[in-house]
Amino acid sequence: MTGLDLAAAREEYARGGLSEAELAADPMEMFERWYVEARDAGVREPNAMVVATTDPDGTPSARFVLLKGFSADGFVFFTNLSSRKGRALAADPRIALLFPWHDLERQVRVEGAAAPLPRAEVEAYFASRPRPSQLGAWASHQSSVVAGRDELDAAYAAAQERFADRDVPVPEEWGGYRVTPASVEFWQGRVGRMHDRLVYRRTAGGWATERLAP
Repeated sequence: MTGLDLAAAREEYARGGLSEAELAADPMEMFERWYVEARDAGVREPNAMVVATTDPDGTPSARFVLLKGFSADGFVFFTNLSSRKGRALAADPRIALLFPWHDLERQVRVEGAAAPLPRAEVEAYFASRPRPSQLGAWASHQSSVVAGRDELDAAYAAAQERFADRDVPVPEEWGGYRVTPASVEFWQGRVGRMHDRLVYRRTAGGWATERLAP
């Protein structure tokens, strides 16, 4: 090992705070506000989020996925339905999302349930993707074991040849999910690690908010 002193690696968070008075009426409105601020601040890929799922045997798994839409109904992303995350969600729709906006000393944490998107919505989004990405969806059976890079390159070349003279359709195993949040936490770093953590929790009447100790 290199002997890196990670215990000494630290920054003081002092960009600002978050009070209850600053919260929007609902978490999706608040998320939009923070997302726009992250985008306008030049945060690279502010729609990049960690997606955490649980395998049928209870093993947790997390990976980065790009958020492709959000509304009052929830958060939308697309993936191969036969991937590890797809298989996990088929067995247990509970899911967690994390948006790590380090440059703003912020993070947003979401917990909820994922439901498959209607096929029409999947087809509409797939049609908007760049052609190389469409071909990649046919060439890669996400999370499956491959012999090497040559196998992937050959599969991509085969997809190029197969759809050379026509539009690329949506693979049967490719789709998307809408995550309906049960809770959304807005985390703002503060001096002395006394961070602000304000969370919305879904109730029968709408949303309730509370502050968590850092």
